[in-house]
Amino acid sequence: MLEQSYYDKTDEIIAMHGAFTASLIPIIQDIQNEYRYLAPELLAYVAEKLGISEAKAYSVATFYENFSFEPKGKYVIKVCDGTACHVRKSIPILERLYSELGLSKTKVTTDDMLFTLETVSCLGACGLAPVLTVNDKVYPKMTPDDAAALIQELRGEA
Repeated sequence: MLEQSYYDKTDEIIAMHGAFTASLIPIIQDIQNEYRYLAPELLAYVAEKLGISEAKAYSVATFYENFSFEPKGKYVIKVCDGTACHVRKSIPILERLYSELGLSKTKVTTDDMLFTLETVSCLGACGLAPVLTVNDKVYPKMTPDDAAALIQELRGEA
């Protein structure tokens, strides 16, 4: 069960967009931006407030890859493994990040909720390969050592 403050904030977001079926996507985007994930309880709450079924709300939220039902870390790192990045050795970067963060393909978020590590098929920056992003900020021409240094820098900011 979530704290009341989550529902209060969700009510603010709904009021901002209007309680219309057409507002579902912007509402759940704003909820995810606020909490770094889409809590299932809030999705059900939004569905009720908009007068749609939970099944409809879930079908929308699961259709789009951008929505996550699992909490994410403060820093979401996306390592590109598209063709250009893969050829320019993105996998050693990913492996170094797994090692630095104590993560794996099955454990993608650190226990302290500071980092989430994901792989993506393309970040649309092929000329900068290999590339990764941290909270949508692009880091071009990365190496495993660059990635490890970036993690240390981000830890210092936290």
